[in-house]
Amino acid sequence: MPNCNTSDLGVFVPDASNPWNKKRVQHVYRRLGFGASDIQITQALAQTPADFIDNRINQSIALGVMPPPIWANMAFGDYTDFDTEVEPQHQEMYLHFENDMLNNSLRGRFTMFWHNHFVTKLEDVWCPSWQYDYYQTLHTYAFGNFKDFVRVIGITPAMIVFLNGYQNTAVEPNENYAREFYELFTLGVNNGYTQNDIVQTARAFTGYTGYTDFCAPITFNPNDFDDDAVNLKNIFNQEGNWGYDDVIDILFEEKGDLVANYICTKLYAYFVSPEINESIVTQLANTFVANNFELAPVYRQLFKSNHFFDELAFGTIVKSPFDVFNCFLNDSEFFVSEEMKLNIVWFNGELGQLIFNPTDVAGWQGNHDWINSSTLIGRWQGFEWFLWNIWDNYNESLRTLALRFVDITETDPALITQLIVDHFITSGLQTQTDYDIATVVFKDQIPQNYFDNNLWNLSWDVAPYQVILLLFHISKLPEFQLK
Repeated sequence: MPNCNTSDLGVFVPDASNPWNKKRVQHVYRRLGFGASDIQITQALAQTPADFIDNRINQSIALGVMPPPIWANMAFGDYTDFDTEVEPQHQEMYLHFENDMLNNSLRGRFTMFWHNHFVTKLEDVWCPSWQYDYYQTLHTYAFGNFKDFVRVIGITPAMIVFLNGYQNTAVEPNENYAREFYELFTLGVNNGYTQNDIVQTARAFTGYTGYTDFCAPITFNPNDFDDDAVNLKNIFNQEGNWGYDDVIDILFEEKGDLVANYICTKLYAYFVSPEINESIVTQLANTFVANNFELAPVYRQLFKSNHFFDELAFGTIVKSPFDVFNCFLNDSEFFVSEEMKLNIVWFNGELGQLIFNPTDVAGWQGNHDWINSSTLIGRWQGFEWFLWNIWDNYNESLRTLALRFVDITETDPALITQLIVDHFITSGLQTQTDYDIATVVFKDQIPQNYFDNNLWNLSWDVAPYQVILLLFHISKLPEFQLK
């Protein structure tokens, strides 16, 4: 499907034909977060769109990183029974990530984005302290300088272990990280580098092999560094006895434009549309280079733009499993326990998105890859499981959901249905027939004459059950799978 969005990167200023309304606020919160409460929507509407975006970015920059848990610096020798004790620590990380997505949604969204860019896998690393260090690095640099981000992430223990840096020595160089460094993290596949650049970069990356124990810090060991002053390293036609930091500097000096275009393309595909608008990406890349690879100016330019707020950008991306569940949690404002949140993490793993364990080093590919015959049914089953839990424990919250949009004396089931549907689906349904079908679901088995004679309203005992039936129906609609 082609990208028909031709709006520019000028700052979006609402007018009568393009108002600043709930629909656009929800678009922001679903793309740059995971849904929004009524209070958040009201607060957003009280600001200009540009101020709203600026304030959200500023707030995320000001957030502190995850406080270090008591096990943040524990090595293998500090455990009594490593296999038993690490599992609750991993769960603590899962729960923190889930709460960050729910409660600090912009920071949580960008943490997820960069986690899927600078991929490590917990199942390969299997060390809580290393995973915490990696997660803290994502927090620290998600809104910072990308060059610094690249420099730091590559020597986190999680990355060193995941991509075999700890095996990369002068005697036996390992090219794994050097290859992914260019192919996935900075330039893109076959874009501006050669096999020789990979070989020479692997030599420059040697030496990060020093650690005293599993889960202990990994440090630079000069004895394992390729320090050959005769057989110099040639990277992008620059020759020298280069080390790790030198490679980063050379890359951004020689290939900065390519790096900027690659990263801005990924940002565009993830946050705007999988169908790339090359002109917009070029402009974003120019901003990136002009600001010395600071990420925040690119975010501000894109997310305040006419292009981002164009209605043709709405509903163009398939929700990931975490989009489906977390957006619904925030949009519905249903209460969920910490145990339920961990269950959601587990269930999303069954649907193909287990946090800290992307599919492979290339990450989750997203969009249409999220939907197939088994995962679609899994989404429906997941919603049934979740909503029945709400029914069993908090069924009055279903009535409360409907009462956010109408008074308790409202007697029109079609109006209530449309308001609930439109709350959860940004662009609404395609035809009136679709709304009519949803209304029939909501009316359930109540005789038609009760509606005809205005005898029914939301105070009825059966109203919560009617709402849950409608939510089941919404969860299976194609439009609900899009954001």
